[in-house]
Formats: sequence, C-alpha cells, structure tokens
Amino acid sequence: MLVTTAIVSWALLLANILLAAESASRAGAVQFSMPYINNLLTIVFILAVFLHQRLSAERLKGIDFIGYLWNLFSKAGIAAYLSVALYLAYRLITAYAGQQSILLLHLVYVVNFGLLVVFLAKAFYIWRQLLLYHKNKFLQIAWDWFEVLLFGTLLLTLLNFDYTSYIFLPLLALLGFYILFLCTNLKWVAYLTFNNKSRSLILLGAILLSCYIFARFFHQLADSPELVVDFTDVGFLPLAMLFVGLYTLGAFLVSLFSLPTSSVFEQKSEDLLNFQRLSQSIQQGQSEAQVYDMMFDSTIKASDAGSAWFELVRNGEPQVTHLLNIEGEQIKRIRHLLLAYNIQNIDYINNNLDRNPGFRDLSLPWKSLIILPIKLKQHLFGVLYLLKDIEQGFDRETVNVLRTFTSQTILTIENLRLVTESLQNERYKEELKIATQVQESLIPKTFPVDSWFEISTHALAAKEVGGDFYDFLQLSESRIAIIIGDVSGKGISAAFHMAQMKGIFHGLMQQDMPPSEFMKQANSALSRCLEKTSFITSALYIIDYRMKGFVFARAGHCHTLYYNAMMDDVFYFQTDGLGLGIIRDKSYNNHVREMYYDYNPGDVMVIYTDGIVEARSPLNEEYGEDRLLFMLSQTYHLEAEDIKCAIINDLQEFTGPDNLYDDQTLLVIKFKAIQQNS
Repeated sequence: MLVTTAIVSWALLLANILLAAESASRAGAVQFSMPYINNLLTIVFILAVFLHQRLSAERLKGIDFIGYLWNLFSKAGIAAYLSVALYLAYRLITAYAGQQSILLLHLVYVVNFGLLVVFLAKAFYIWRQLLLYHKNKFLQIAWDWFEVLLFGTLLLTLLNFDYTSYIFLPLLALLGFYILFLCTNLKWVAYLTFNNKSRSLILLGAILLSCYIFARFFHQLADSPELVVDFTDVGFLPLAMLFVGLYTLGAFLVSLFSLPTSSVFEQKSEDLLNFQRLSQSIQQGQSEAQVYDMMFDSTIKASDAGSAWFELVRNGEPQVTHLLNIEGEQIKRIRHLLLAYNIQNIDYINNNLDRNPGFRDLSLPWKSLIILPIKLKQHLFGVLYLLKDIEQGFDRETVNVLRTFTSQTILTIENLRLVTESLQNERYKEELKIATQVQESLIPKTFPVDSWFEISTHALAAKEVGGDFYDFLQLSESRIAIIIGDVSGKGISAAFHMAQMKGIFHGLMQQDMPPSEFMKQANSALSRCLEKTSFITSALYIIDYRMKGFVFARAGHCHTLYYNAMMDDVFYFQTDGLGLGIIRDKSYNNHVREMYYDYNPGDVMVIYTDGIVEARSPLNEEYGEDRLLFMLSQTYHLEAEDIKCAIINDLQEFTGPDNLYDDQTLLVIKFKAIQQNS
C-alpha cells in the first residue's frame, strides 16, 4: 500500500508540475499553478517512501555492518549515479536538438527528486539501525524526538511557510545541533575488523559521493527561473540530507582514523580469546601436547616473533618439540652460548643481540631474544624461546602478555595432570595439593612499596583452596590497578575460576582501560567459560598518586569502607554493581557504575570479601559491617599493618577458634602524608 501510495502521489505530482510548466511556456508566465496541491503531493510521497523504508530497515538484524552499508549503496546510493546519468542524457539531448525543452527539464528534475527521497529514506533508516546499536533508554528517546521534530517540519511545507525566515532559523539551528549530537553515536565502527574497515571506507566514500551529487544538483537548480517548482523549499529534505551526510562523514572519519589501531585491538581480542582457550583446555579434555601447541601458536601471534622454538623437559632432559623458521644447528649454537653465559632455564630478555660480542660472533639474523621458562616452583615443564630480526623487538606490554600466557599454560598443565593422577590414586588429596600450590603462586605475596601509600593484606581460605583473590598491576609510575574478588562456591572449581579471572585481569588491563569498561569486557569473557550456576563478585580500583585520587567500579562486591582524614568521617561507598556472569548479554553494561574520589593524606581504604562481615560467632551472630566500621574508627591513626592486625584480632576473638566457614580476604590501604616521589 505504501509503495502504491508513493507511486501514485509521485505520478500526480509530475503531472501537475508538467501542466504548470506547459502553461508557463505558452503564456510566458505561470498560468496553471497549484502550489498547495504540489506541497500536499510532495508530503504524501515523502511520508510513503520513508514509512516503507522504516518497515524495510526493521527487518535487518544482526551485526553484519558491511551488509548494512552494501544494502544502502546497492539499493539507494546508486540512485545518485542514475541521477547523474539522467541529467547528462538531458544535456546531450538538448545540445543535439539545439534548444532547451522545458518539459524534459521538469521531467528530469522530478525524477531526480524521487531518487533523492528514496536515497534519503533508505540512508536515514539504515543509519538509525546503526546509530541505535548498543542503545540505552536516553538514546532511544533522543532518536524518537528527532523523528518527531524532523517530520514536523513537513507542516511548514504543507502550509507553504518559508522555513528560512527569521522566525524559524533559531529552531533550525537547534535542530542542526541535535543532528550533530546524534551523529556522535558510532559504536558499531569499533566492532569492525581491519579488513571490514577498509571495505567500509570504500562504501562510505561512495555514499558520501551520492550525497554530494544530489546536493550539488538541487543547489545548482535552486531558484531557477526555468522551473515552476523548487524542492529545496521543502525544509525536510535539507535537514534529512544534513543528518545523512554528517553521519556518513562521521562514520568515514572514525573508520579512517581508527584504521591504524584496528590490528592492535584485534590482537588484544585474539590474546583474550587464547587466554580463554587455554583455561578451557582441561574442560574440553585436551591433552598436554595440544595445550603446548596452543601456547606456542598464541605466544608467536601475540609477540609477532619471526622465529621460535619450544623445549619440553622430560626426565630432566630438554627435547625440542616445536620449531618456527630456525634450524637445529642454529638452536645448538644459541644454547651453547647461553650455557656459557650461565643463562639456563631463567626468564631472560635481550633486545640488542648485536651489542653482545658472543651473539654477534654467531652471525645469526636475529637481534632480539626472549626466554620464558614454563615452571612452577622447582618443577620445570619446558622453555620457550622467541626471536625477532629487529632491535627492541619485545616491549614491556608484550612481555607482560607473554608471561600471562605462560602462567595460564602452567595452570592448565597442572590441572590436566591433576585429572590424570586423580583417576589413579588419591584423587581428592592430590587435586587440593596442586590447586593450593597454583593458587598460592597466583596471589601476590607483596605489593609495590612507595612513599605515597602503604598496604597490608590478609587472606585465609576456608578449605585447602578458596575462591577469594586479589591482585595488582602497575599501569605507570604513578598509577596502580588493584582488584579483589570472590568466586561463588569453594574448592577446585572456585580456584580455577579465580585463575581465569586473574588471566582476564592481566590481559585486559594491559590496555589501561577504565574500571567500568573492564567489568563489561570481563563479564563478556567470563560468560563464555563460567558454568551457568557460577558467578564472580569483584571490585577494581585504579589509584593515581599524581592526581591524588582513585576511580573504582564494583561488580556486586562488598561496599568499600573508607576513612576521610579531612572530614574525620568513616563511611561506606554506596555504589551500584552486579556480579560477573549473572547477566550474560549486553544488558549487563547498564548495571556497572564508576566512581572517582580524591583522597587526602591519612585517608584509609579497607577492601574485603564477605567472609569478613558474614563471619559468625559461636552464638550465630554476624560480625557485620557496623562492627567493621567501628574498628576502623578506632584504629585509623595506626599504620596499615596495625589496622589490619587489629581488625583480624577482633574478628578472631568474635568468631572463636576453628569457626571459619568462608574464605576471608582483607586489604588495608593508607595514603601517606609525605609523597617524596610525586
């Protein structure tokens, strides 16, 4: 019905304009003119086309963004090129005939008007689909009002008002700023891969050219004395073209300027995916050999190494099991030199091999070397060697990623061996022993010491292994990220998920992202590997001593207890947050909030798990948040270590001996008054 309405209204509009043009050409002035009829038919045609395209666009689903762009260009953007061809044909005909045909000019003009409306309608609603990708309630309301306001401008055309008059210009300017705001919503571009961004630039460029062709055509013929109608007087069309053109230009520029960094983010995503694959290897029943294959391939991709080999240690003897672009004789020469330097089975990096006389004498093509032993305490599983033919080939960020890969490999191999041994004898005992060792190796024993803060920690598992965890990552000289969390459940499963969370923390925070963004991406990653009955509560803090403040976000974790020295007040930060893995779709992003707080010298921050406040006395009374707050109010003047000891002593006195039912973790951070390094 909408298609029929559009065709009929356009045909009637064409007939009315041709009659008016014929009348004008015979009498020398416009004798047959029905502007209100023209305006009504124009509005009916625009509404019919736009409503039809709105319904068509709503049938487009999924995240095939290139498909959206191709759909727009192939079904509407090409209309501009048909318009050019039609106008050139008109010019050739008039040139050949030696005189201008008024009727033919009007026919070309009205046909191009129809093509323009079809193009704008298609582009308008495809951009709507992309603009509302990952939408929130505010953005949806903003778009709905934009549609109402834009289509409201058709009333000006219906009543034959001049939209460029001084009365309407301020409103049009405000609508222009509104359009500019909407055009900043380009989240979908971030999800394009490098190849897709290259393809999108071509399509967006073609669509931009379509906008230019239509704009130039109608601008040139605006207020032409030869025409009895001027469609640039329809205020709806310039505004719709402004939105379509600006959004296309915005998408083009964002795609263009983000193109150089696309490969970096794709590598980060690939690293995170490899973390998940390694951590899930035990659940998928893979063998040690498959885990080593995955580790070897993942580290090569993450480091972009040109050559590499991996030695698996069996019965104390190294055996080369993996090779990449290196010969056995070259390996022997390198190993012999490393042995001479007493570099064996240790973490080693050399980014300037040419400056070392021994390596230079080997006449090998490589200039950077990193050695990563795969070992747990005193047990050595193997050694990974990576080589590059450029100097400074392994930067700090790459090294951190590689070390996280090897740590995850150790955990996976240990768990695989645990499963094998448990099938033979003393399954539960051996499982707990190895898991405890792995967990202890993953939890930091010390935090960095500096003049601007002090920290004291306490961790106690209710069973041999627990689900509580904490960790830190030095982001820069003045910034540190601290994370604490609690995995639902206890035992091996909780410890395993704790290790997954640690790997995700180190993998994502290499990008130095805000806490709220970390929670969103961590939830997305964990949703693929956590059992449906499991979830993780967590809180992430980024402390910046140069700015003298910290920013944090919580994912359903216990509220942070804080003492403000300037106000002499003890309180809990009441912030929103939902546990990771509870909601496993994009709607989780609406449940994460971020808070920034400036600290003062002498401030104290107490971070803990629910095993502290939910601990119970022999009379089944809960320790509670109020008692914890009271303890801080009595001890805030002490050092961090003394504050922690006072709280733990009070807790143990409250619960009594052998009355531990849940893992307990406590971190006390005190900001110092003297900051010599700032």
